[in-house]
Amino acid sequence: MEARDRAGQPATEADLVDVAALVTAYYAEHPDPGEPGQRVAFGTSGHRGSAFRLSFNEDHIAATSQAICDYRALAGITGPLFIGRDTHALSEPAFVTALEVLAANDVDVLADSRGGYTPTPALSRAILVHNEGTPGGRADGIVVTPSHNPPEDGGFKYNPPDGGPAGSHITAAIQDRANELLRGGLRGVRRVRYARAKAAAGSYDFLGEYVGGLPDVVDVGAVRAAGVRIGADPLGGASVAYWGEIAARFGLDLTVVNPVVDATFRFMTLDWDGRIRMDCSSPYAMASLIGRRDEFAIATGNDTDADRHGIVTPDAGLLNPNHYLAAAIDYLFRHRDGWPAGAAVGKTMVSSAIIDRVTEAAGRRLVEVPVGFKWFVPGLLEGSIAFGGEESAGASFLCRDGRVWTTDKDGITLALLASEITAVTGHTPSEHYRALTAELGDPAYARIDAPASREQKAALARLSPDQVNVDELAGEPVLDRQTTAPGNGEPLGGLKVIAASGWFAARPSGTEDVYKLYAESFRGPGQLARIQEEAQQIIATVLKGV
Repeated sequence: MEARDRAGQPATEADLVDVAALVTAYYAEHPDPGEPGQRVAFGTSGHRGSAFRLSFNEDHIAATSQAICDYRALAGITGPLFIGRDTHALSEPAFVTALEVLAANDVDVLADSRGGYTPTPALSRAILVHNEGTPGGRADGIVVTPSHNPPEDGGFKYNPPDGGPAGSHITAAIQDRANELLRGGLRGVRRVRYARAKAAAGSYDFLGEYVGGLPDVVDVGAVRAAGVRIGADPLGGASVAYWGEIAARFGLDLTVVNPVVDATFRFMTLDWDGRIRMDCSSPYAMASLIGRRDEFAIATGNDTDADRHGIVTPDAGLLNPNHYLAAAIDYLFRHRDGWPAGAAVGKTMVSSAIIDRVTEAAGRRLVEVPVGFKWFVPGLLEGSIAFGGEESAGASFLCRDGRVWTTDKDGITLALLASEITAVTGHTPSEHYRALTAELGDPAYARIDAPASREQKAALARLSPDQVNVDELAGEPVLDRQTTAPGNGEPLGGLKVIAASGWFAARPSGTEDVYKLYAESFRGPGQLARIQEEAQQIIATVLKGV
């Protein structure tokens, strides 16, 4: 993706969303359920959209909240529903709408006792703790967040009683019911006034419970003893109060470099496309923190709901997410004696193959799944997967004694782990990664986007291996052509072609008329470019005539 001229530069007034107009559009504008782009659509991380585009308005949230209530009734979920929100402008009104519908359906709602913001991992942790230690009905949850998306966007995620992102069978049922309610003019939606809903809601100390449990998963004592100097940037998101509490409770040398919450996110630097986006894996969005890297031994960023991590070191700047995952896996399997001997490493099919080599060197089994953190949930829950990670900077791992910590992505613990690695070994994660590549090979990895129509994207998602007639990739014999994941047999929703020292994978975007092309070579950037060129030719041939 080619960066725009202003990528990495501070946002100006002209870049900022009109929050008042956005919230007005949320309440005043009504979607047309006959238009595909205006319906409820659950992707890998819930329903997302913008009130300006008629894709995230009050009607959507009222319908989706009622659909969740209907699903809970059918599934026999009778425990409390934990609900949290992030700092996006649309999160507050959507939170209010959801409370009004949940209360009307007699759902026992638990919201933040401090009236603050709730990171996704804190909500996942709350669900798991309740369901493990409290007799009675199982709990589930909703996080109102579009993750790292631009300020004008809103998002709505459902986490079932396993604590992780809802599986496709659940999201499809909720999505279909919500759209049925939209088509019916919301006549099936039950709702009460906000004052009654607010009075009916119970409370839960998300921050206190989550932070209090952190020593179970990260060796904060080692970080404190080593005096690791940490800079934490919440990027204006839900983790803002959490980092201050972490510093105070554990006596860490930790500075919250930006404690400001502002729904315009005016303090951000622009992402690659010139838009404001709280993507902690982007060197453009993280430019301010990267510029301060010499002030800290470890500097970290989180996206707006804190389910992603960005790691900055003085010697390397912002680590590529694949590089940090590899270093983290290598370190954890050397320093977690309490983990089950047979616990595996989970990775997505489009993550770097350096993870495969690190896993093999650690003597562990690799579980390779399609894109989506939901595929790691059962393994993390039962302890058969000790670490699950995605190339997009999302991961979670088990407690130090092998118990489950979260079953959703946890950017806070991954950020703290970088300081633990530095404290225990005396070397930064980036230094560890360079040592790994000296032993296991140094891959060149990239993702690009290529144009594709809606029909072509659908065809790509339905591919079977026998439709791909290719025996050679960049001068090497093709070892495998995959359209399903080797770890669980689930569809990739695209194609992966593998050779001895390189591979590519192509899958359609869920939101844009492009397909995403991931590629990697252990023979350098030149070979990577050749793989990308041949991959585009292969995909073009496959999609020809569609």
